[in-house]
Amino acid sequence: MIETPYLLFLGDAPDPLAAKVAQGIRDWRPEFAIGQYRMDGCKADMKLPDMSLAEAHAKGARTLVIGVANRGGVISESWKAVLHTALEQGFDLASGLHNLLRDEIDLVETARQHGRMLHDVRVPSVKYPIANGVKRSGKRLLAVGTDCSCGKMYTTLAMEAEMRARGQKATFRATGQTGILITGGGVPLDAVIADFMAGSIEYLTPDADAGHWDLIEGQGSLFHVSYSGVTLALIHGGQPDALVICHEPTRSHMRGLPGYKLPGIEAVRDMALALARVANPACQVVGVSINTQHLFEAEATRYLAETEARLGLPTVDPFRHGAGRLVDALAAI
Repeated sequence: MIETPYLLFLGDAPDPLAAKVAQGIRDWRPEFAIGQYRMDGCKADMKLPDMSLAEAHAKGARTLVIGVANRGGVISESWKAVLHTALEQGFDLASGLHNLLRDEIDLVETARQHGRMLHDVRVPSVKYPIANGVKRSGKRLLAVGTDCSCGKMYTTLAMEAEMRARGQKATFRATGQTGILITGGGVPLDAVIADFMAGSIEYLTPDADAGHWDLIEGQGSLFHVSYSGVTLALIHGGQPDALVICHEPTRSHMRGLPGYKLPGIEAVRDMALALARVANPACQVVGVSINTQHLFEAEATRYLAETEARLGLPTVDPFRHGAGRLVDALAAI
């Protein structure tokens, strides 16, 4: 088990989106986040107290969580001094990066010397099956997006919170490192061998009561040339009954791909639905989730209204305004 509370390590994150792991923990498990540790040049800020390692440990923090998700998921050499000092001062380390803590021999040795733990949450802990496509009982919703990091996790977490508040049966199913750190379990999908990715999602969303909804955290985008594979595995392994399309309207290009423009919401709707109906012919698109964090309130309201009028689907920012209308849309499924 990863000991809480956490000190969130933002390192030298070049922008707020690079620290999306820390952001997710702060927003959805604020009781776990005592403070943040930022290096020189860090351009992310979780609006938490900036603390030294000693200050955070004195206030009860027991795990330094690497809250940065950089391109390629590597442990930067520039972070090493802080990570070694954290182990020496009594912290465990937790990371969701592709570059595993347990593969860094120097960190392993420091952890051994000081009796500390290294937690790699992006390591599959189950021998997943190959997908068989057999229909499962219960209901499933999947968030799909126009791009990476556009609000798919936030959408499904917000829907779960709303459904539970209404007394409905719902479970958020984490498929990435941030979701796993928030909930304590899930499938690190992008670390699963390709042949078993869809099967891991079948495993994650087993048979359930007829009225129970699994709300599956989306990953990547069908239109993102780097990460489309994980999205398709979610669509076929999840066999969703419902899709919510997620979009961040202020971006000029795909995340990390300056040469690729974002697809339109309609293009994602049509492609995702066609592929979803391969595994579940009854799948429906039930709503649109817009990440309006970079829009003023009036701009956000106008954009949501215009998008809803154009698409004929309930369109909301579930983190800013609540997920009620998206949950309402599930009643017809």
